[in-house]
Amino acid sequence: MSAPLDLDGIFRAERPAVLAVIARRLDGDLALAEDVVQEALLAATVEWGRRGLPDAPGAWLTTVAWNRALDRLRRERTARIHAPSLLPPRESYELETTFERPAVEDDQLAMLFACCHPALAARTRLALTLRSVAGLTVAEIARLLLVSEAALERSLVRARRKIRDARIPFRVPPDELLPERLAGVLRVVYLLFTAGHDSARDASGIRADACEEAIRLARLVARLMPDMAEAHGLLALLLLTDARRPARLDADGELVSLERQDRGRWDAEQIAAGDAALATALRLRPHGAYTVQAAIAATHARAARFEQTDWGEIAALYGRLHELEPTPVVALNRAVAIGMADGPGAGLALLDELAADARLDGFAALHAARAELLLRAGEREAAATAAAAAIAASGSEAERRALARRFDA
Repeated sequence: MSAPLDLDGIFRAERPAVLAVIARRLDGDLALAEDVVQEALLAATVEWGRRGLPDAPGAWLTTVAWNRALDRLRRERTARIHAPSLLPPRESYELETTFERPAVEDDQLAMLFACCHPALAARTRLALTLRSVAGLTVAEIARLLLVSEAALERSLVRARRKIRDARIPFRVPPDELLPERLAGVLRVVYLLFTAGHDSARDASGIRADACEEAIRLARLVARLMPDMAEAHGLLALLLLTDARRPARLDADGELVSLERQDRGRWDAEQIAAGDAALATALRLRPHGAYTVQAAIAATHARAARFEQTDWGEIAALYGRLHELEPTPVVALNRAVAIGMADGPGAGLALLDELAADARLDGFAALHAARAELLLRAGEREAAATAAAAAIAASGSEAERRALARRFDA
């Protein structure tokens, strides 16, 4: 007896590419593209269950979705607003014989830039990219963004309508506009990756598919813009961070701190690729926050053991990062690095200053950092108090358990 088809897995893998192809053919009408691709997925559920998986699932889905789009255009009598070449005669409907990856990647890049257009609100860009480019479900995105599914669906509908009505171009911008559009695109790709890793915080596990999709998109952007340091810097950051994924959860699915991770499980091939991308970024200018964060990740990756970490280098890099992004979270990380490099007293002094920042009020990581440095200073009673505050302030059950294990030990 043959194994049952993993339709959910197949659909998740194929949907983003199929949607990009159909949206491009429909001149960026993402709303219609979403509808007909969903219809194609429903048709595949019936047809593939009866006849088996076709040789080229993406081509099959593209053909069915495209035919549904043509039928919809005729039925709604809107064909006059589209180019005549968009509507071949019915007898020309044929199975896609090509689904070439370079062309599909071009379409996905075009869709990424459309979804990240500055005319859309920042949060909307992220939600639309997670849905249309990365293929996450509405339920998954709603959980990541802490909104209701109904509210998210309404937001997505409005965004697709705005892309259509405002005629936001479904293409990679011309060379002269690429630099100013790059920051928004890189931000969304970074947030997609972060969403994949942050899912572990609610004990649902790391979303490997989201992480891998973000890395794939980062590679596409770096290939499109080979002279932009931050494109390579982001790719390096994602690769070096994701290399630690195999060691980030233990056998029971619990979070493992960087200090206690089995570094033998880190992906050496991915670290090498990240180092190569970082070297490219460092040869270019200017260096932004992603490149600096990648350099921090590379410094961690070079240490065979936690005790061999070059904390002086990391502290200096966090100082540079704070110049680029003077946020309290970066300042907190810098304080910890200084405490590891120059002794816990130096770090605790900086944490005392940060405690007055209202933006860190109730921030679990601040209490956890204080507990860590107090423990290293031998002040166990004060460390226990700070650890209890960190556990109480954490909004994640998985994080609370990880903190409890760390400080109980």
